[in-house]
Amino acid sequence: MLSFITVALLVPLLAACATGYQSSGLTGGFKDTQLAPDVFRVSFSGNAFTSSDRVQDFALLRAAELTLANHAQYFAVISSADQSRTDTHVTPGSSHTSGTVSAYGNTGYYSGTTTYSAPQVQTYYKPGVGMMIRTFQTKPEGGVVFDANFIVNSIRTKYGIK
Repeated sequence: MLSFITVALLVPLLAACATGYQSSGLTGGFKDTQLAPDVFRVSFSGNAFTSSDRVQDFALLRAAELTLANHAQYFAVISSADQSRTDTHVTPGSSHTSGTVSAYGNTGYYSGTTTYSAPQVQTYYKPGVGMMIRTFQTKPEGGVVFDANFIVNSIRTKYGIK
């Protein structure tokens, strides 16, 4: 029972550490570049507390916002790529020796112990996604085309973004 309570308390804390919907910074975020009047490259990277679903949702949200900002209503994903990465951090090992020295006449005696802590290796998975999108003022026939207003409303509601 105690472990369930601990997990229930930690999950909201860890979720709060996930990358928010923001321009790219130290903890991740979105980047975009306009490549043609109707073509954009959009990417979103998260930190180690961010889920892959959240990263994909926020990349789609940014694509939808760019679509609307450029006076279009629809967009299609031309291509996408996994831009996730794994980072490793190694803490150094250490040793500590403690003991006592005693003397008996002209002779000294040492008694002690040495403890050793091995280096610690921690690996972090940081999800990321990149996509190329094309925007449209009217919905083209065929293919998967997203309604930008619908995406914005849906994803902002899902994550409580104003």
